[in-house]
Amino acid sequence: MNSAQNIRISDNAALVVIDVQNAWNDQDHFPPRNNPAAEDNMAQLMDTWQAAGRPVVFVRHDSPKPDSPLRPGQPGNDLQDFVEQRRGKGSGPELLITKTVNSAFLGTPDLKHWLDEAGIRQIVVIGIMTNWCVETTARMGGNLGYDVIVPVDATYTFDAVGPDGQSLTADELYRATATNLHAAGFARIAPTAALVEGA
Repeated sequence: MNSAQNIRISDNAALVVIDVQNAWNDQDHFPPRNNPAAEDNMAQLMDTWQAAGRPVVFVRHDSPKPDSPLRPGQPGNDLQDFVEQRRGKGSGPELLITKTVNSAFLGTPDLKHWLDEAGIRQIVVIGIMTNWCVETTARMGGNLGYDVIVPVDATYTFDAVGPDGQSLTADELYRATATNLHAAGFARIAPTAALVEGA
């Protein structure tokens, strides 16, 4: 991905950390993933946001499907250790949202209400999966009028099979998300390093 230059991060920009849960580490349940640097980049962004006292939103997917490893009460539902260990460590506002669908804007408590009450107009969306919940949240945020930034190198996804039976690799889906969000104006795409520098 090309680097975006001169990224300005608002003083109260919120970092939205999507679905970084243990289930995704189950290699028997999911197909191959991409971007092995994602976790380090997510950690960098969380540390940067918390050190600056900016708001951080943690999102957890509580699947209603009985066979899902993401359903409540299962170890896969828990946030991964490197995320859980950072909760409550920053001096800025923090929120935990739970959801049963793809968008963090359709979870509990209401993300839009929380952002608007705090006067937050810029969000940075990271996490899992690039082309599912990250992309859906970014698209909805853009539609709602927020300035959305997505460092896709702080996300990852998995290979997937389409309706024609043909597979797309995780890297292909990852690039498609970046292209969709950029080309349609839903979000700006920037590398983690630019955001860390800008913040």
